[in-house]
Amino acid sequence: MSSSLLPAPAFSCPPTGVPARSAPDLASRQPRERFRHEPAERLWEHYRAHGDLAVRGELIDRYIGLVRHHAIAMSRRAREVEIDELVSAGTVGLVQALEGYDPARGFAFSTYALPRIRGAMLDELRRRDWMPRTVRTRARRMEQARATLAHRLGRRPGESELAEALEIDVDTLRHWSAESGERTWIALDARRRNEWSEDSAHEAIADPAHVPLDQELIDREALEGLRMAVDAMAERDRLVLTLSFYEELTLRQIGEVLRITESRVSQIRTRALLRLREALEAREAA
Repeated sequence: MSSSLLPAPAFSCPPTGVPARSAPDLASRQPRERFRHEPAERLWEHYRAHGDLAVRGELIDRYIGLVRHHAIAMSRRAREVEIDELVSAGTVGLVQALEGYDPARGFAFSTYALPRIRGAMLDELRRRDWMPRTVRTRARRMEQARATLAHRLGRRPGESELAEALEIDVDTLRHWSAESGERTWIALDARRRNEWSEDSAHEAIADPAHVPLDQELIDREALEGLRMAVDAMAERDRLVLTLSFYEELTLRQIGEVLRITESRVSQIRTRALLRLREALEAREAA
């Protein structure tokens, strides 16, 4: 079909300093309602000729059902992923298919688009999959062997029977099973309801950085006791501990600062720590 959906409009030269717009750019700003009832063939012809964004949007609306249908089907096998996330990934594949499709080749757009939509969804699932490919392959082998033996034996096969079918030993089978063990996935933003309240899953997870109020009070009292015990020490003892634990100087460096030997620094620090411990123990016993 040689005629296009929209005739190429004539444009006058823009005023000085105003950049000229191309015909596809201006056409894309026009309301999309004008394309609602146009045959798909004419939409494709115009889109391939002009790259009109409004026409592309209309084509996406017409074929988004392919994405939703495939997302629903795939979500039955990948329950840990929301349908909307699969639709989002599949839409990327749909747009890529729109860019690469050539109606002149003679096959339907759905035939061209479905593998790309599915591929985009599978890429999203692989991105989320915690299990390495080798582990996934072993899990598939075990499942296939288990199904084959169950059909032949009329019952669930035992460990030794399954290991023999896979040509591995029982220890290796157990290792494979542990690697590919089932995991339960929970959406942290999913709402949970009970008879008292409604919250999301992430609100029920303990924060490792959170300090309970009672523990905070205990820590504060202990810190205050340590400060008082340090303040009550002899000046040289306090100075040696400060240089050792706060300034992180070595014994040799502390000796150079205080102009004493390294062994003398060690004696002072040992004595100061012992007195500090005794002061804290006496405070706790009081």
